[in-house]
Amino acid sequence: MRTKLYVLYGGKSVEHEVSLKTALTVLLSINESRFEVYPVYITREGLWCTPGPLAKEGLTVERLIAQPAFRDPARTIGHILSGVMALPGPKVALPLLHGSNGEDGTIQGLLELLNIPYVGNGVLSSALTLDKAMSKHLAAEAGIPQTSYLVCGHEDWKTDETAVLREVEDNIGYPCYVKPASLGSSIGISRCTNRGEFLIGIREAFSYDRKLVIEREVDGREIQVAVLGNERPLASLPGEFIHEHTFFDYESKYMDKRLTMSIPAKVADGTTQRIRELAIRAYQAHGCEGLARVDFFLGEDGRLYLNEINALPGFTNFSMYPVMWERTDGTSYSELIEKLIAYAFARHDNKQTIRYTR
Repeated sequence: MRTKLYVLYGGKSVEHEVSLKTALTVLLSINESRFEVYPVYITREGLWCTPGPLAKEGLTVERLIAQPAFRDPARTIGHILSGVMALPGPKVALPLLHGSNGEDGTIQGLLELLNIPYVGNGVLSSALTLDKAMSKHLAAEAGIPQTSYLVCGHEDWKTDETAVLREVEDNIGYPCYVKPASLGSSIGISRCTNRGEFLIGIREAFSYDRKLVIEREVDGREIQVAVLGNERPLASLPGEFIHEHTFFDYESKYMDKRLTMSIPAKVADGTTQRIRELAIRAYQAHGCEGLARVDFFLGEDGRLYLNEINALPGFTNFSMYPVMWERTDGTSYSELIEKLIAYAFARHDNKQTIRYTR
């Protein structure tokens, strides 16, 4: 019997389009002799629906989009949960929901309640890694080096802008980055070189979140590492995007056709080993399981600084995460998906040994 694979994509998130691109690549790569695929599309309004079976031939992003039968989110979720996701036999979910309601532990909590194995991080690690403020506090406790930062809530800013500005200029300085705490893909992030740019950037960031992280800029390079596994994770060779952008924003990441990958990144052997070790430390400190991409800054002084952990990194054929594994140990894209599914079942089976009665 083939395993039923529920591919969840779209979502109520500003990263909706990124999720569709990820889902298209995954659906084209699934080994259909082993998996019976059930695509589940979640609209921008949070409505659940399915386009039904999708043939690989001629599959496009547009064909992934479906129209919900109802307009009430609870009713659409119930329709999917009591329908295709309630079918008998072995099953596993593959959440490909970037950003809000996908990487923040909410969909993971639902799948836990349904007792369905799922790929990727659990409730706590998902929530921690998406919230940059909490992640930075945790990294500081774990002794993982990172640049100077402060956290600013919307109420703090409304109550006393002057105090926030003073703290930024006294302790962070310019250039600095203003980031929504719980978004990815560089959305809502601004690089600020003076007070005027900072005031614009903080308004932009607060339009996406009620909590921000403000960081001192590290003069250097951004190096990424792919981490894979549960209790004993493995780290790939580090990779780096070669580009000429001062700030690697959303347009730079997804629209610039001149981007090239350097894998392994051209760094000293000792630095490569240190990056891989720090990536696993950060992964385990956050309780990650399944997969994550761990990003660092390599300063011109040779020091490493944790930038962030992405619990659901970009996952197209041209994304850094799968390409790093292919160039590290030859793992193909479809093989990587099957490894992740195997880790999902292993974690689920391990949880079934937990007692819930006295």
